[in-house]
Amino acid sequence: MRSALCALGAAAALVLLPAGHARAEGQEPDRDFTIEDSRVTESSGLAASRAHPGIYWTHNDQDAPLIYGIDSRTGKTVATLTMQGVGTPRDMEAIAVGPDGDIYVGDIGDNLDGSWDHVWVYRFPEPKVLGDQKVAAKQYVVKYADGARNAEALMVHPKTGRVYIASKNEDGGGLYAGPERLSSSGTNVFRRIGDVPWVTDGAFSPAGDRLVLRGYLMAREYAWQDGRLGDEGTSIGAPFQGQAESVTYTRDGSAFMLGSEGQSSRVVRLDRQDAGRPSEKPGATPDTPGAPTSPQSPAADGNNGNATVGFLVLAGAFVVVFGIKRLLRRG
Repeated sequence: MRSALCALGAAAALVLLPAGHARAEGQEPDRDFTIEDSRVTESSGLAASRAHPGIYWTHNDQDAPLIYGIDSRTGKTVATLTMQGVGTPRDMEAIAVGPDGDIYVGDIGDNLDGSWDHVWVYRFPEPKVLGDQKVAAKQYVVKYADGARNAEALMVHPKTGRVYIASKNEDGGGLYAGPERLSSSGTNVFRRIGDVPWVTDGAFSPAGDRLVLRGYLMAREYAWQDGRLGDEGTSIGAPFQGQAESVTYTRDGSAFMLGSEGQSSRVVRLDRQDAGRPSEKPGATPDTPGAPTSPQSPAADGNNGNATVGFLVLAGAFVVVFGIKRLLRRG
């Protein structure tokens, strides 16, 4: 999302990251790191490489078909992939690695909430050797069964290979399931299977039994059962970031990696806690998941002090930005 909030991120960043997240860089993979590449100014998606431990794939929120491989040991770019055969992207927002070893890219953004009657998903094999190279990508046409919408989260299940998209809306979004197999020769219709909060990214755990979804003011992990959300989700205690745009699991599933937009943006590791989950709503079944909560207050995502101040800064900013947005729409 090319957001008006970028300018607010710098002010909020002063209070966003707790001191406990500081780690030495350049020594171990899958730790906190800063994206050093000056070309990456709007990192909008994040995916852990399956073929190259410690490498994370990202891309700008942009219309250029470029994917960057970042080494979490150093924060340096070790591969720049140029997708070919997909035309000019419109608004790339998400990235994931599937069980087939392919990288999936979601060109699914729609800042006018319905201006595009279709969006695209791109797919290509993860390169075996890191380095700058061109990759031949397949392009899939995607439509939603209930009409066009904005989205920033694309997830690929690590066992079934099914693609899911979470739409983004200030009043809450939807979780959409694609067909069992994407078709490059026709339209792929995604159907709503559940309700989600305001979501900017998401990812399945490597085992496929959990799904993490994050937004600007929240990040929750859900049980995944029978192709649906299996509970109401549990806060992962994510730190506030200037513009929280991305999340993924580490390759072994032991931690979350959370990113944000901006020049020299920081990716933060958050160790996963096997805490108990809230019980499902009465009458809920694996095929009828309990409705997730709306974007939560700072208390819901743990941490006090810095988190509370950060929330107040961001919450005030959101009120102003969305008020302007609504007025522009009415005009």
